Amino acid sequence: MTPIGRIAGLFFAVLIIVCGQAFGLSEAFKENVYNPGKLKPIDSRLKVKVGDPAPDFSLPSVSGEKVTLSHFRGKKNVVISFVPAAWTPVCSDQWPGYNIVKDLFDENDAILLGITVDNIPTLYAWTKQMGSPLWFPVLSDFWPHGAVADAYGVLRTDGVSERALFVIDKQGIIRSINVSDINVRPDLAYCAVELKKLNP
Repeated sequence: MTPIGRIAGLFFAVLIIVCGQAFGLSEAFKENVYNPGKLKPIDSRLKVKVGDPAPDFSLPSVSGEKVTLSHFRGKKNVVISFVPAAWTPVCSDQWPGYNIVKDLFDENDAILLGITVDNIPTLYAWTKQMGSPLWFPVLSDFWPHGAVADAYGVLRTDGVSERALFVIDKQGIIRSINVSDINVRPDLAYCAVELKKLNP
């Protein structure tokens, strides 16, 4: 088994043990989550590809500061996590799950940036009700509406973003892209495998 295969296997084992706790949202929180039903799995066309420079952006965060992608150039690998909408079931499971793997990002000199097209007040209320604070910046692509998602080619025709992950190296180059079924939480092992590739 390759080193990456061993990492993924270990990751899955840990995930089985802790995922009930990580994704076990409180009943009060669950009552406030809106279920949009089954959606078209993918509804956009990528405008970037692996090997391209990642389109730069500067977006407001829930913490009150602006976060600029190019600020991390030469300093950190970056994983961008686009999710469709606050207060929806899969998104409300996905982002708290990244709290489990913060060490993985630290070990690979990486930062996660979470982006949705929701406005800051909505994101503030949503992330506050998740329970454990999210360790990564939560950014609003609200205005101009979905401009960053559109630049990457993951803005859907209904105005929300795809459920997508972009892995960007310290030189600002896109090294991996995963646009997944909007109805399904992406496999957390994806980040583990792709980040390890940047630090062989």
